[in-house]
Amino acid sequence: MFYRDARTRELLKVFNIDGQIERMDMPPGQDSTFEDEIKIRNATGSRKEKMQSSFGFFQRSRNAIIGAADAVRRVAAKSGFGDDNRKTEAIIVATDGIIWTGCTSGLLVQWDGSGTRLQDFHYHSFAVLCFCTFGSRIWVGYASGTIQVLDLDGNLLGGWVAHSSPIIKMAVAAGYVFTLASHGGIRGWNVMSPGHFDSILHSELAGKEFLYTRIENLKILTGTWNVAEGKASCDSLTSWLGSAAGDAGIVVVGLQEVEMGAGVLAMSAAKETVGLEGSSVGQWWLDMIGRTLEEGPTFGRVGSRQLAGLLIAVWVRNNLKAQVGDVDTAAVPCGFGRAIGNKGAVGLRIRVYDRIMCFVNCHFAAHLEAVNRRNADFDHVYRTMTFGRPSSILNAAAAGASSAVQILRATNVAGANSAEGLPELSEADMVIFLGDFNYRLDGISYDEARDFISQRSFDWLRERDQLWTEMEAGNVFQGIREAVIRFPPTYKFEKNQPGLSGYDSGEKKRIPAWCDRILYRDGRSTQASECGLDCPVVCSISEYDACMEVTDSDHKPVRCIFSVDIARVDESVRRQEFGDIVKSNDEIKCLLEELCKIPETIVSTNNIILQNQDTTILRITNKCEESNALFEIICEGQSTINDDGQALNHHSRGAFGFPRWLEVTPAAGIIKPDHTAEISVHLEDFPTMEEFVDGAPQNSWCEDTRDKEIILVVKVRGTYNTTATKDHRIRVRHCCSTQTARNDPKANLSMQGQRNLLHRSDYQQLSSSYDVFDHLRNLHSP
Repeated sequence: MFYRDARTRELLKVFNIDGQIERMDMPPGQDSTFEDEIKIRNATGSRKEKMQSSFGFFQRSRNAIIGAADAVRRVAAKSGFGDDNRKTEAIIVATDGIIWTGCTSGLLVQWDGSGTRLQDFHYHSFAVLCFCTFGSRIWVGYASGTIQVLDLDGNLLGGWVAHSSPIIKMAVAAGYVFTLASHGGIRGWNVMSPGHFDSILHSELAGKEFLYTRIENLKILTGTWNVAEGKASCDSLTSWLGSAAGDAGIVVVGLQEVEMGAGVLAMSAAKETVGLEGSSVGQWWLDMIGRTLEEGPTFGRVGSRQLAGLLIAVWVRNNLKAQVGDVDTAAVPCGFGRAIGNKGAVGLRIRVYDRIMCFVNCHFAAHLEAVNRRNADFDHVYRTMTFGRPSSILNAAAAGASSAVQILRATNVAGANSAEGLPELSEADMVIFLGDFNYRLDGISYDEARDFISQRSFDWLRERDQLWTEMEAGNVFQGIREAVIRFPPTYKFEKNQPGLSGYDSGEKKRIPAWCDRILYRDGRSTQASECGLDCPVVCSISEYDACMEVTDSDHKPVRCIFSVDIARVDESVRRQEFGDIVKSNDEIKCLLEELCKIPETIVSTNNIILQNQDTTILRITNKCEESNALFEIICEGQSTINDDGQALNHHSRGAFGFPRWLEVTPAAGIIKPDHTAEISVHLEDFPTMEEFVDGAPQNSWCEDTRDKEIILVVKVRGTYNTTATKDHRIRVRHCCSTQTARNDPKANLSMQGQRNLLHRSDYQQLSSSYDVFDHLRNLHSP
């Protein structure tokens, strides 16, 4: 909450959400850039007295703005508006019995069965929403739509973007891991991914790109205007945008200095901290531009973003809306210690034909001498502009729109930037920078500039342009291009003064300059590159001009029309090619056959009798010399044994697992080739074994003394086999009295021998047929 002095309108106090007063003073040296700006103003001003009087105003404004920004920044740092990143969102038990949990921060934690924390892993900065485990791999689904695959030791095997929205559920079936996204989309991924299977598919599909590649063309109209806190007439907007929007599919507008002043900047900083933005003045501009573009019948606004005086908005023609999505915005303040939006940038990102385009409206440091600060402003914007979800996620989601090929990454993807540590803007297929960059003309006087302008000697003037010089030296806008300038400098003019005679003729006589520019980067590495899936966006400039007849501001509005070719994938054709490859490629067919293989295994016994808290060791041997065997032990049902040794009242256990009197450890695991797993089968002798006996409810003080019998089913499958299993059934009898031993000579003989441990000669290999099951049941039937 903010309190202002009613007389001076200075910001007096800022209260945080706990009701505590945040200090308003600033640490020394925190905002050296503001002091630099004041020094520049002193150096360039013509009247020292006027500058001294205005310095007090700027100093008071500085204290108010920096105080507000610093206060809300400290509150945010205390997580006053943040979430608890330690919250556990997902849990699963892996095949080896290790428990995995996932947190809101993206942290993955390993636990053992006793609750001891073993290891932490952090491969992604988004929240973990779900797990899926199969064989020796763990699949992790994130809120970003990303899937990562880990081995049981926690090593990252690979990752890709499966959906453009959060993954909320995963399941294994029919050789695939199916993922469900929050928007309702379901996709299937081969359980062998990532691996050789993906490499083969990628190689084969790449050779058939020409069959499923389509080239789309659209026009993008971009415009930038520093409106100097004024408002434009309908005629001005029509001259600037309306007259050029006839065949444009997308219209991008960037405005600077929509509104300024200490109060506006302080309120903007406060809004940004709590996730709010926009103003009535900004809305006025959006409404007026919308009317100019015939918003509704012709165009629809898909997004906008305001940061103090900076405003960007995008309109899309109605017949193109179906191809546009994933709209996201961002803002980067550059003023007053990188905290306030009097200078900075606002960005808007959209997906068009599954390609990512970013539009960035910038306003950099002013004054002739501030070249290095302008370069630093660009560098700060380019490196730190962060959208809601990284561009790599949206690009990968588009590339993985079919379940044919995943974008594999075996690297750390934590942090705000991409997996490779690159800024998000670098990952877009096309970026357009527009705005008041404030670069001036060097080494030329006011009169000389006016003479060259009147002669339209723009090529000569460009050699004096600071931006052109800095770009040639590689100091700013690296890898970004600009069309040839064929219009007069757009700054500085007297308002409402038409023609070139309107250049500043006052006491300061500011040298005309091309402050207002539009630059771009497409997908080309060289000018000769053609549009294709490896270079998906190629654009050319059909118009780059300034509207010199508009006089509503001291800047002239500038527009640039791009003709953009976009390579997209015809998904129906690619799916058809994918199916043909799977059916015809011999190597893939061999890999798919691996899904059906089940290693040969044997178990040490098919008959176990437990009494008086006995423990028996059940051994499962993997006789295969090449493949791991996955096993899982379940309880198929329980019966009660009467006095004659007859099994009665068979009840299926369903999803309830083992009875409370039996402990099987481990109940699942992986057996390496030519190895044996030892399973402990232990009797827990509780007074009460079941909640119901003969249909009558039992309480905790009742004791059921009748013998019980269950059938354990050992399900064995291969590493990638998700459907078929080879089952071994084992009879386990719980003897509550000695009567069973007397009635069952076999059981008595077993107990007299080696308790319940059988010799190697008693090992049997069982199948999953019902004949074997019946045979086992007949072992205790009269």
